[in-house]
Amino acid sequence: MGILILLSLYRGVFGPTVFDRIMGVGFVGSKTLVILVLMGFIYERIDMFVDIALAYSILLFASTLVVAKYFQTRGAT
Repeated sequence: MGILILLSLYRGVFGPTVFDRIMGVGFVGSKTLVILVLMGFIYERIDMFVDIALAYSILLFASTLVVAKYFQTRGAT
């Protein structure tokens, strides 16, 4: 998972367009959600970690929409 996060982070930093960078950061967030759920299995507190993962996913989704809308109205490519 760490290697996949690093590859996605590379796309987020060095993406050719702004939207590629937004997607790269979104992928990093998605992989973070998987790590949170796996931590829940490890610590045998899946209920707590799933709640944290759900809250994190809502924040990730909302922030992705806000940033994409901002760059779309600004006309960035």
